[in-house]
Amino acid sequence: MKKDISRRNFLKALGLGTATIAAPAIVSCARDDKTATEQEPPVGKMTYRTSPKTGEKVSLLGYGMMRLPTIDNNRSAREENDAEIDQELVNRQVDYAIEHGVNYFDTSPAYCRGRSEHATGVALARHKREEFFIATKLSNFNPETWSHEAGVEMFQNSLKELQVDYVDYLLLHAIGGGEDAMAEYRARYVDNGILDYLVEQREKGTIRNLGFSYHGDIAVFDYLLQMQDEGKIKWDFVQIELNWLDWHYADEINDRNTDAEYLYDELDKREIPAVIMEPLLGGRLAKLPDPIAEKLLARDPEHSVASWAFRYAGSYPRVLTVLSGMTFMHHLKENLCTYSPLAALSDDDMRFLDETMADELMKYNTIPCNDCKYCMPCPYGIDIPAIFVHYNKCLTEGNVIREVQSSEYGKARRAFLIGYDRSVPKLRQADHCIGCGQCVHHCPQRIRIPHELHRIAAYVEAIKQGKDAPEAPER
Repeated sequence: MKKDISRRNFLKALGLGTATIAAPAIVSCARDDKTATEQEPPVGKMTYRTSPKTGEKVSLLGYGMMRLPTIDNNRSAREENDAEIDQELVNRQVDYAIEHGVNYFDTSPAYCRGRSEHATGVALARHKREEFFIATKLSNFNPETWSHEAGVEMFQNSLKELQVDYVDYLLLHAIGGGEDAMAEYRARYVDNGILDYLVEQREKGTIRNLGFSYHGDIAVFDYLLQMQDEGKIKWDFVQIELNWLDWHYADEINDRNTDAEYLYDELDKREIPAVIMEPLLGGRLAKLPDPIAEKLLARDPEHSVASWAFRYAGSYPRVLTVLSGMTFMHHLKENLCTYSPLAALSDDDMRFLDETMADELMKYNTIPCNDCKYCMPCPYGIDIPAIFVHYNKCLTEGNVIREVQSSEYGKARRAFLIGYDRSVPKLRQADHCIGCGQCVHHCPQRIRIPHELHRIAAYVEAIKQGKDAPEAPER
């Protein structure tokens, strides 16, 4: 009841009812990428949320600096891990974002092969410091960085790369990962005194807001919130994965994940602002199977499939900002349309997504890869994200067919194999996986990566020979 009242008051404050949806006052989002670039978002219409700690207005759209454009995007992300970031394009897109009201920029020492902070700093240094908020992370994943000295050095280097004297939002990065998540959390932040150091930096003002991003073991998430309940620490914000598929199905997709409903509610009852990552699940909620996409467009022809996901995340009142890794200008423009201003979803629309549409999408049994590339580089050169992206694409398009006698087998076989060779060079395909498992503990979604690669390789080998493909083994 408390949650229902909170949401009702929130919608009322936006001028919306709980049973109807209001159209955007200025502009609606285009329905697909082909037309998205034709529509200029309005200036001065961005939706903002108020930080309860500082009273500052934070743009509901946050710029995720994980997937920055490169000089040669076709080659860089897939064939070469040392591709040069297109700084000129980053600058232009950051300028455009700030002009249209975006003021939250999220980066990490780990993003873009260690180059994101520098590129972000270069782009933002051309603007007044009061025009933007910078979020970065203490991304000390490697045990070699678990010492106190290494942690301090990483934080100080972030300030240097970002060209700032203070960080607005600092996160303990990817809490809950690893085989023994609690032990890893303690080794990364507690036993070495780094958490105490970060709290001291917050007291000095070098860090203005301290929080953590969560992936994985729910026991660690609950423990950190319990620390606040006991008065041992104050979390100014927490970053979680939230979207209309993960709201009820995160633990069914992977039993080591936790439903977004639980994560959000735990933050909401403590009045901790939520920063949202993966509103599109690495693009999967923007590239839905045709039957599902058609239902969304039939329900609301004025909004794109992607905008449904962004509006869903933005419709929760405790959400401070929703991050999007906007590689290209048309991504940025469409998302600006969605939040300039936000047309919050009605209660009926929210239920339609996280029940009806989520139920239908779960039937496709896609691999829960968000294309974050944390698993890369593979020591044997396998392009893990590209393989999973191609497989999921073919699965949702109906091009994964196992029986030779199916009337669609030949067409699907050609589409899969031709697209596979175009998307992934032969020496980087799934059949080259030796099962070393080095990638597994890096995956925020906790995917059994070698297992998935081996079953894809078995499928590919069978359809190459024109045979029935083996049934997919249990995950």
